[in-house]
Amino acid sequence: MNIAIVVLYLIAMLAFGFWGRRRTRTSSDFLVAGRRLGPFLYTGTMAAVVLGGASTVGGVGLGYKYGISGMWLVVAIGTGVILLSLLFAPAIQRLRVYTVSQMLELRYGSRVATQTSSIVMLAYTVMLCATSTSAYATIFVVLFGWDRWLAIAVGGVVVLIYSTIGGMWSITLADQVQFVIKTIGVFFLMLPFALNAAGGFSGMSARLEASFFSWDGAGVQWIITQFVVYTFGLLIGQDIWQRVFTARTPVVARWGGTTAGIYCVLYGVAGALIGMAAKVALGPIKVRDDVYAEVAQNILPIGIGGIVLAAAVAAMMSTASGALIAAATVARTDVVPFVASWFGKRVEVDATADPEHDVRGNRMWILVIGVVVITISCLLSLGESTTGVVVALLTIAYDILVGGLLVAILGGLVFRRGTGTGAAVSMVVGTVVTLGTMTILEINAAVPLDGVYANEPIYYGLIASAVSYVVVSLLSRATAAPVLAAWDERRAGRGFFDAAADPRTATLRTTAPAGSDTVAGSSSVDAADRPTH
Repeated sequence: MNIAIVVLYLIAMLAFGFWGRRRTRTSSDFLVAGRRLGPFLYTGTMAAVVLGGASTVGGVGLGYKYGISGMWLVVAIGTGVILLSLLFAPAIQRLRVYTVSQMLELRYGSRVATQTSSIVMLAYTVMLCATSTSAYATIFVVLFGWDRWLAIAVGGVVVLIYSTIGGMWSITLADQVQFVIKTIGVFFLMLPFALNAAGGFSGMSARLEASFFSWDGAGVQWIITQFVVYTFGLLIGQDIWQRVFTARTPVVARWGGTTAGIYCVLYGVAGALIGMAAKVALGPIKVRDDVYAEVAQNILPIGIGGIVLAAAVAAMMSTASGALIAAATVARTDVVPFVASWFGKRVEVDATADPEHDVRGNRMWILVIGVVVITISCLLSLGESTTGVVVALLTIAYDILVGGLLVAILGGLVFRRGTGTGAAVSMVVGTVVTLGTMTILEINAAVPLDGVYANEPIYYGLIASAVSYVVVSLLSRATAAPVLAAWDERRAGRGFFDAAADPRTATLRTTAPAGSDTVAGSSSVDAADRPTH
C-alpha cells in the first residue's frame, strides 16, 4: 500500500509536467511562470522550495538528537524567507530580471562582479540539486530495495522530465501538490500519531532529559551558525530569488513570502516534536536521518505511512527541481556568455526574436544540467561514504555562497556608495578567506571533515568580505550616475535597459522597446510583463 501511494505520486508529478507545458509559450513562462503567481500559488511554491530533505527528514532527526532546539535549522530558514520577503522581495520583484548576477550588473554596471558571482552561484545550485537528488533516493532504496544508483537515476529522471517539459509552470503546479502533501503528512498525520505513541507531552516529560526541552540544548554556537549560514543563504540564493521573480506584484512577493516563512517556522517546531516523540516511542535509532522513515513505517498505519513517505519525497523533489531550473538559468544566462568571452565570442540570449525557440533552448539547458546532476549523484553513490561527501561539498558551496556573495549582493541593495570594484574584490577576498580557513582547519582536524563543518570559515569570510567591500568601494570611483539612475528606475518598477547596451553607459528608457521587456546584459523578458506607469 505504501509503495502504491509513492508510485501514484511520481506519476502525478509527470502529469504536471505535461499540464505545465500548455501554459509555457515564452521564456518568461518557462523560467519565472510568466511572473503571474498570485498569493496562494506563490506561498505554496516558496514554502516548497525552501523546505527540502534537510528541513523534513533532517529536522525530525535533529529533534530526535537535540530535542526542541533541533528546530533552529528550519527556523533559521523560515527567518531568512521572512526577512527576504519583508526587506528585499518587493524591490527584487520589480527589477524584472532572471538571475542574481543580472541584478549585480544592473546595480554596479560591472561585468567582473557579475561573472565572478555567476560561477559561484552555478556551483551552489548544482550541488544543492545533487544533494536533494541523493536524499530522496534513500526513500526509494527503503521502499523498493533498489541499488542506490538506480534509485537516484529513476527519481532524477522524474524530476528532469516534469522540469524540462513545463519549466517553472510545471514546477509550480507540482510544488502545490508537494506543499499540500507535506502539510498533511507532517502536521496532521506524523505529529499527532507520534505524540500519541509517546504518551503525549506528559509521557515525553517523564522519559526525556531536561535538555530536550531547552531552547539551547543543541548549543548556542551551533544555533548561531544555522542563522548565519541558512538565514543569510536564503537572502541571496538563485533558487530562492527565481521564486521571487514569479510573483505577480511586489505585494504578493512581500506577504506571500512572509506567510511562507511563518509556515517554515511552524514546520521546524513540528519536526522537532516528532523527533522527540520518536525518541520515546521507538527508542535507540542508529542513524538520526532514519528517524523519519522509522516513524512512517513503525508508528503510522499502512497507507498513512505511504502518505508520509510521499511527503518526504515531495520535500526533496521540490528543492531538487527548484535548484535544477536555477542552475540551468544561471548557466545559460550568465556563465555561457562569460566563458564565450574568453574566446572572443559574444553570446546573446534574445527572447524577442523567436520566443518558442528560446523556450526550446531553456529546455535543452535543463536537460543538460539535469543529466550532469544525475551523473554526479550516481558516481557519488558508488563511494563508501556517500552522505559525508555530498554534504561536505554542499557545505563548501553554501559557505562560499554566503562568505563570498552575501556582502556584494546585500550591499548593492542597501549601500549607495558600493561600487563594482568593491563588490568584485569582496567576492574574491570572502571566498579565499572562507576556503583558506576551511583548508587550514581541515589539515589540523583530528577527524575528517571537521574543518569543512567548522563555524569559523563562514565568520572569517564574512568579516573579510565586508571590510574589503566598504574600504575598496570608498577608495574607488563611485558607480556612474546613469547606472545608478537606471537602477533607481528599475527598483521603482520603471525604466528599461537596451539589451545590447553596455550597462556602464546604458541609456535609460521610459518605455520598453516594442515586443520586449529587456533586462540587463544579454537577457530579456516578455512584453506582457512590462510594468505600467
